[in-house]
Amino acid sequence: MGLLRLLLPVVLLAAASPLAWAFYLPGLAPVNFCDDKTAHGDCKSGIELFVNRLDSVESVLPYEYAVFDFCQTSGEKRPSENLGQVLFGERIEPSPYKFMFKAPETCKSVCKKTYHLNVPEEKQKLEFLKKSMLLNYQHHWIVDNMPVTWCYEVEDNQKFCNPGFPIGCYITKDAKPKDACVISAKFREPDTFYIFNHVDITISYHNVENEQSGSRLVAAKLEPKSYKHTNVDHPDCSGPPMDISNTATSGDVQIAYTYSVKFEENKEIRWASRWDYILESMPHTRIQWFSIMNSLVIVLFLSGMVAMIMLRTLHKDIARYNQMDSTEDAQEEFGWKLVHGDIFRPPRKGMLLSVFLGSGTQILIMTFVTLFFACLGFLSPANRGALMTCAVVLWVLLGTPAGYVAARFYKSFGGEKWKTNVLLTAFLCPGVVFADFFIMNLILWGEGSSAAIPFGTLVAVLALWFCISVPLTFIGAYFGFKKNAIEHPVRTNQIPRQIPEQSFYTKPLPGIIMGGILPFGCIFIQLFFIQNSIWSHQTYYMFGFLFLVFIILVITCSEATILLCYFHLCAEDYHWQWRSFLTSGFTAVYFLIYAIHYFFSKLQITGTASTILYFGYTMIMVLIFFLFTGTIGFFACFWFVTKIYSVVKVD
Repeated sequence: MGLLRLLLPVVLLAAASPLAWAFYLPGLAPVNFCDDKTAHGDCKSGIELFVNRLDSVESVLPYEYAVFDFCQTSGEKRPSENLGQVLFGERIEPSPYKFMFKAPETCKSVCKKTYHLNVPEEKQKLEFLKKSMLLNYQHHWIVDNMPVTWCYEVEDNQKFCNPGFPIGCYITKDAKPKDACVISAKFREPDTFYIFNHVDITISYHNVENEQSGSRLVAAKLEPKSYKHTNVDHPDCSGPPMDISNTATSGDVQIAYTYSVKFEENKEIRWASRWDYILESMPHTRIQWFSIMNSLVIVLFLSGMVAMIMLRTLHKDIARYNQMDSTEDAQEEFGWKLVHGDIFRPPRKGMLLSVFLGSGTQILIMTFVTLFFACLGFLSPANRGALMTCAVVLWVLLGTPAGYVAARFYKSFGGEKWKTNVLLTAFLCPGVVFADFFIMNLILWGEGSSAAIPFGTLVAVLALWFCISVPLTFIGAYFGFKKNAIEHPVRTNQIPRQIPEQSFYTKPLPGIIMGGILPFGCIFIQLFFIQNSIWSHQTYYMFGFLFLVFIILVITCSEATILLCYFHLCAEDYHWQWRSFLTSGFTAVYFLIYAIHYFFSKLQITGTASTILYFGYTMIMVLIFFLFTGTIGFFACFWFVTKIYSVVKVD
């Protein structure tokens, strides 16, 4: 179903471009609300509040709402989730918080929970709640497909809107407030937990101005509060905060959950821009422009270097070589022309290189198309899980280019074990990713986390891989092997040429290490925001910037590789195939170093399971990035080498 939801807008947009003004993504069309008296078929009066999984910046393990002992609703159907939501561990379910449009409520009781500390089961539930408060686990509530936000002031009177709010907070033994306990001076008892058992919800709406009746919700904000209700059965939202002592071993703990809701008309915010107040509170745009300018400077510098080599040095070289051929007393050849008889000699481990190129091509096209759709707004944060669903579906459907590229290059490298090549292309890189993913999933299962992918979904992912991706790879490989081998502009000599002693700078390793620095310099600021969105649960929405950075990365990888390739050819070293792949692929090693730095400097993750999960998922990203950047470098160098040797006269 999730796949249909993803593909439908593309078909609709292509078929009905004149109707673009009336075009909404499935599941994202506006819903009209009316008060109870005027409600009808197209205008609802009841507002449902959904709850999502709870997560923490101090732990990689998210948990379903049902795992915590909060107020539950029974017998209601959960909304269906698409593949991307399941893979990201989102678990949306209905909640007992329900209200009618324009019907304010004050201190309405939801449910009451009692814990007898001498009953082991109940004490365990309370301990789990305390541990969650200690790790600062956050609720994520949804109203009308929009996050319910908690807005508060940070430094410089800036307003920050968090799409989640904490379960509670903790005052340490030396009376220091931890996390959200700083919001009130009433939280002051040492070694005590304070639970946010009351929320003040404010729903903003604006009236529809055309002939349609009703209103649309444009914002949902809340303020978490803590009350030790004087009368638990008839709460009045007064009294001291709801404290849970960490030292109490006997007695009862009673927690009454309540809420208040009010409605406000807002004439400023339109329905189409209702997410803006959340996104604007994240002060990243200025840094983004700085990062783009920084990247563009690197690109201009590299482009200048490449242009200088192409236009001046190469032009002179080619003119001189061709002139020498025409004169009677041709001197001995020198520079990069010397290696013309060895430049297209098949590389060592050509099988592995061709497999990497096939998988890299698959990832490259997938990334480009996914980011392109994200730029058009198809994969906005409002369309939950769409980004991941789109990426997985594209990866599955792009088996054909992977098989074709791997087969084509393997044939040009003189390989004959075509069956092995096809099987490795279909199974090697995806198999490594799936094995890592499966081990991470076992850890999540063991920890009882909601991010653990259900067995049925794992089978579905395997079915997509084996039943769609693998056959498509075979089809691509069939056409790749059927075509004639790539024709090279120069013949390869029978006897390999001796490579002279290389200086330190033209040895393979220093060149490879240097080659990854510039592409990484273009993307590291963007990486910070991507890491934040994955591990610190912030909304990522800057796909325009990301697409621009992607294009800059492709250009930088290509130019850095061409530059180093030229220097190595001038030093008479003709082993360019693996080196071009590893030069730009080394960017992934810098990405890994950055991820380790990010873990120790920016995250407060505690616990062995969370640490293993962080590095397990990071290794998947590093492998994908390695294949993706390496492939760009190889293709750029292949084009460059083919181009320069095709314009030189060779006897």
